[in-house]
Amino acid sequence: MRTIYPLSESKDTFLDRLGARMAARLQTQTLGYEPYTPSDQETLARTLRPGDVLLIEGNQKVSAAIKYLTQSTWSHAAFFAGDQMPLTLDQATLPVIERPQLIEVNIGEGCIAVPLKKYASFNTRICRPVALTPDDRSALVGFMISRLGMKYDLKNILDMLRYFMPAPPVPVRWRRRLLAFGSGDPTRAICSTLIAEAFEQIRYPILPEVTRAPGRASATSTYSREEILHIRHYSLYTPRDFDLSPFFSIVKPTLEFGFDYKRLRWNGD
Repeated sequence: MRTIYPLSESKDTFLDRLGARMAARLQTQTLGYEPYTPSDQETLARTLRPGDVLLIEGNQKVSAAIKYLTQSTWSHAAFFAGDQMPLTLDQATLPVIERPQLIEVNIGEGCIAVPLKKYASFNTRICRPVALTPDDRSALVGFMISRLGMKYDLKNILDMLRYFMPAPPVPVRWRRRLLAFGSGDPTRAICSTLIAEAFEQIRYPILPEVTRAPGRASATSTYSREEILHIRHYSLYTPRDFDLSPFFSIVKPTLEFGFDYKRLRWNGD
């Protein structure tokens, strides 16, 4: 189940139809995917907090290209809005894992809300921004909710073609730039860029470039070594950047509520 918010009407053109067919092809699932340790959905729901970023190891055709270009396990990212998501009366009565509490961006669908249940059979990882103020957390969630229903232009066919090459012959140093190359609309379909834009609005760092303040490179005091953080443009961020960021903690649901290895049952016991 997913929630798609109303979109503005637009005239359906040949390029729109062709783009929609390409998007559908990119979203088809690959065969043979098996998660190593998918999280229990009820425990995942208890662990997530508004503002968390949920990384997903996708199994779509577009996922293979993103994994290759970013050299990462994670090909998709979703933003957890939790109970702050506006729900209909019918949705509010659903079990927690079936309520649309995640906000994500998909090729062809744009920005939509989906339930945790969608990723019940996938490897996932929770990345949590540390020490968010209540105001900034509300601003984050509000920004993402305001983007629901945003539809991305599918007429940029050349931009989408990059995802049909699971292993394009591109040098490592250019792969991130390949994701940001072109018009930028299909680029946002890798989902992490919209989330990065939300954090940029509140000036929360993900992987900033760091430069020393002029004249202080050789200073010894902590105050004198104050660094200037330059937030990179959000279009360059990929799902794995939230995993690599020193400013996001990695939260593992199985450890959050009292893991005791002595209580595990092993074959042969």
